[in-house]
Amino acid sequence: MRTIFLADAHLHNPEDKNYRLLLDFIRSLKGTTDILCILGDLFDFRIGLPNLDFPEQEPLLKALEELHSSGTRLIYLEGNHDFKLGNALAERLGAEIYPEPVTLEIQGQKIFLCHGDLINSSDWRYRLLYRILRHNIVFKTGKLLPATIINGLRRRLQRSSKGRYRQDRSRWDYPEMIRLYAGSISKQGCNAMVLGHFHLPFIENKDGFTLISLGDWISQFSYSELVDGKFSLLIYPA
Repeated sequence: MRTIFLADAHLHNPEDKNYRLLLDFIRSLKGTTDILCILGDLFDFRIGLPNLDFPEQEPLLKALEELHSSGTRLIYLEGNHDFKLGNALAERLGAEIYPEPVTLEIQGQKIFLCHGDLINSSDWRYRLLYRILRHNIVFKTGKLLPATIINGLRRRLQRSSKGRYRQDRSRWDYPEMIRLYAGSISKQGCNAMVLGHFHLPFIENKDGFTLISLGDWISQFSYSELVDGKFSLLIYPA
């Protein structure tokens, strides 16, 4: 049994190095992988609005379709750059898409999966933005707006987010924050927690509980593998 976990590719252009490497990696999983878990921010921007088109994402989506057709179960957790993905994408990929954290039994283990963007309970600005962007009224309004306006708003939000992220990394101790949150998940009877978002690759085992922070597919190309009940954190290509 083999399960793969990855997050935070933030894909832009099929010619980019991280895009090409991830495409190669996805194709290499055919026939060798029972489950692929994507824990958010696969793309740098994707929202399931009918007035938006993402032709640059087609090569990766087709690779995921082919992977599912080969027998791999696809699990996709939404992130803070890809959300409200909708039933159409789920049906196309044959994927289970979760808008929130979820606990699943995989290889006999109870595993808590999350993107990780809501771990920081002190970041009230992000939590407010999270609720606003996902509110049904905002989403319905987005369906009426032309793509140029939506993309303009998206670029402004992303510039602001990148600036705040640099400041926040010096303001908060993210590794300790992740460990404290994992401790609360462990008390719920889970065997492991896997998350992305923080772009910090590490794996820790304590008292029978495994914590995996996935890193990213922007420059680190890190992912986790669960084989016959044992986790590892790897780099592609090896």
